[in-house]
Amino acid sequence: MNVFSFLTPDHVAVLARGLSFTAAITIASWLLAMGLGMALAILNESGGRVARGVVAAFIAYQRNIPVVAHLLLWYFGVPALLPKPVQSWINVHNGELISVIAIGLCLAAYFCEDIRSGFRSIPATQHEAARALGLSFLQSMRWVVVPQALRIALPALVNHTVLLFKTTALAMAIGVAELTYVVRELENQTFRTFEAYSVATVVYLMISLALMGAGAMLARRYRIPAR
Repeated sequence: MNVFSFLTPDHVAVLARGLSFTAAITIASWLLAMGLGMALAILNESGGRVARGVVAAFIAYQRNIPVVAHLLLWYFGVPALLPKPVQSWINVHNGELISVIAIGLCLAAYFCEDIRSGFRSIPATQHEAARALGLSFLQSMRWVVVPQALRIALPALVNHTVLLFKTTALAMAIGVAELTYVVRELENQTFRTFEAYSVATVVYLMISLALMGAGAMLARRYRIPAR
């Protein structure tokens, strides 16, 4: 049975629009998660007790609360604390910005842990050598430690990138018209429940496998040769 046979050109256009929202949320959330995760990992490496406590608290908070709860808090709770003009601007954007923030912050905790694992794999002698050459802490991180740590952490980062992509489906809980949301609307219109959700399953599976395949290629290309 061809599960795609019931799709009309209009249905395909709706699915493409939902997939474009999913892609936009994925990319924006990934940029936020990666940037914040890197900053937190470097802050943790700075050695200060307060800095390590802040990073540990952030990671514990983000990792021990369901993503849906984060989404609902940011969508319903946080805007209520903001000025009216800001609330109006957020309402106009239908929650897309909120979903990016909530998902990005949550996955930043996982990315931070991946990068920290990479940092721990770098011998302390490399830190010492970089500082002996006159590099500052940030310079040694930028030119010596971070490039190697990212190569070591790449498989874990790819896994959590796939997780981030799949997590975007939860944005339907706050009305974001991403792929899962439009598939549900399509099912309501056509009453073809199995076919509609099979389409979503196939699309998610294909993209997840593509991301994993691309990650495997990057890991092979940039792996550190055994000494």
